[in-house]
Amino acid sequence: MILPDTGRALADAAPVPYWLDRPGRPDPLPPLAGPQHADLLVIGGGYSGLWAALLAKQADPDADVLLVDAGTCGWAASGRNGGFCAASLTHGLANGVDRFPAEVGELERLGRENLDAIAATVDACGIDCDFERTGELAVAVAPYQLDGLAADAELARRYGHSVRLLDADEVRAEVNSPTYLGALFDAGRVAMLDPAKLAWGLRRACLEAGVRVHEHTRVTGFRADRTALYATTLGTDPADVPASSGRSGGPVGGRPGTVRARRVVLATNAFPPLLRRLRAYVVPVYDHVLMTEPLTPAQRDAIGWRNRQGLADTGNLFHYYRITADGRILFGGYDAVYHYGNRVAPKLEQRPATFATLAEHFFTTFPQLADVRFSHRWGGVIDTCTRFCPFFGTAYDGRLAYAAGYTGLGVGATRFGARVLLDLLAGGDTPLTRLELVRRKPLPFPPEPVRAVGINLTRWSLARADARDGRRDLWLRTLDRLGLGFDS
Repeated sequence: MILPDTGRALADAAPVPYWLDRPGRPDPLPPLAGPQHADLLVIGGGYSGLWAALLAKQADPDADVLLVDAGTCGWAASGRNGGFCAASLTHGLANGVDRFPAEVGELERLGRENLDAIAATVDACGIDCDFERTGELAVAVAPYQLDGLAADAELARRYGHSVRLLDADEVRAEVNSPTYLGALFDAGRVAMLDPAKLAWGLRRACLEAGVRVHEHTRVTGFRADRTALYATTLGTDPADVPASSGRSGGPVGGRPGTVRARRVVLATNAFPPLLRRLRAYVVPVYDHVLMTEPLTPAQRDAIGWRNRQGLADTGNLFHYYRITADGRILFGGYDAVYHYGNRVAPKLEQRPATFATLAEHFFTTFPQLADVRFSHRWGGVIDTCTRFCPFFGTAYDGRLAYAAGYTGLGVGATRFGARVLLDLLAGGDTPLTRLELVRRKPLPFPPEPVRAVGINLTRWSLARADARDGRRDLWLRTLDRLGLGFDS
């Protein structure tokens, strides 16, 4: 097969997230300045923080809830992800069975309830985020992956999930790619949505509920006394920040402040943590995405995809993709990148080699779209931990609660995580705080340089397994025995 010129296809792609590069973005809210008081301070305006603030205010309308973000709400992972809103709280059922066998049935039930609650909130709050319960197709693109799909189907049915195995003809009747050999269709446990519109809608719901929201406000540290926590803040200048990025500006013109709060939710996820103890548990990994121009009617006819399911292939280094409301294809994943020392910097979001690889894989998947061009290319960090699903904890004698480690599956799980955080701050014994998922931490990552060596060796081994019909080498088998293995 002769692939199209990826350079030409990428030539005009804007280096910003498509979701954030559109009209309708809300105006930024002013930074915080001067001393402030709050019953609950929420640090981070992504999904975790927005859900925590909204749920706290709904539970106690008289509570004074203050949310701050160093950029604008939804500017980071919450506004640039693929828009897959899954019921799973454990990054897939198989990962949950491996790590929490005694309670995975309960976690699956809670995950279903959580997805239903998100749908109800979207409806009740009038959040226009293109929420669709389309389900997801996991597609096999190599013969060995068919056995994995069959095993996944058997496991899913054991836990009461409604799934269906499709052969090559059946899956190609849904989405026409010559690479598809079969698929597993999960009809009810994944919704597709517009991630930025969800974040903006939750922001509006918070404001309407009475949450005080201040953007371009960076928290730089904590101190405590017997009655409260004190967060030092810097209101940053957004003047030099591109409108589509939402990042915080620099300290020029910044105004310092202090917030005295009885309780604090820390929801900064992949970014350098304000708590030293978290540095061993979270690593930032860069994920990259392409977005096509809107497809023509003829191009849509060539691929089908009338039922608008989310898709992901089942390699270790996998791709995820979906159709947007305006008829574009989002295509991302595969080449997750870790930078030495947990490095996070805006310039790392643009990686030409990775975009070229993604474009090549896109045209291999859909050769009938050889004349399609890409309108946007972007990347950014997601937070991952050694168990690939969220973990929780408290600090400052239970007055601060945190969650992290969602590993790219946080669009849905962050609402559940927000409930956990509020229960932890309340200090009571609840069904959520009794969960092993909540009580137990993942294994920490080793320090550098062992951390970088281990992460990059794992990625190399996973790519090698994909090339060897799924056969895992000694390194991957060792990780499996230690409970650190991951199979997408």
